[in-house]
Amino acid sequence: MKRILLLSDTHSHLDDVILKYVDQADEVWHAGDIGNLEVTDTLKKHKPLRAVYGNIDDDKARMEFPLHNRFFCEGVDVWITHIGGYPDKYNQEIRAEITKNPPKLFICGHSHILKVIYDKKLQLLHMNPGAAGKSGFHQVRTMLRFVIDGDQIKDLEIVELGKK
Repeated sequence: MKRILLLSDTHSHLDDVILKYVDQADEVWHAGDIGNLEVTDTLKKHKPLRAVYGNIDDDKARMEFPLHNRFFCEGVDVWITHIGGYPDKYNQEIRAEITKNPPKLFICGHSHILKVIYDKKLQLLHMNPGAAGKSGFHQVRTMLRFVIDGDQIKDLEIVELGKK
């Protein structure tokens, strides 16, 4: 069993409220637009980190993190990317691959809009944790936390971090 904290779009912002939730997780996953790598360096000091770079991230982030991160967590096939779209509107660059070989859990960021949608056509769970940072049009900073137990994704919780 793994307790996952999922965040995205920190845009160089990390605070004690976020770190409180980091310390409660087994792993932290970041879906891109990290900003300053001090964010991921700090996260890695607390918990194991899986991350991808986003469209605002510089060459240093792009050298450290991939554009796509596909892996298994327990029995769940996970795919994290920054600009992924959502069911029926997946990013054109990944549409063929996700249709041919869908993961069980597809995660992206970018939109700053928290969404959790089950894609019945591809039989996958899509998650976008919204934005944990203070840059962007969103009004409330958000993250997601959940548990992966074997091949099950459960105990999903929205974490609201307050207004930006």
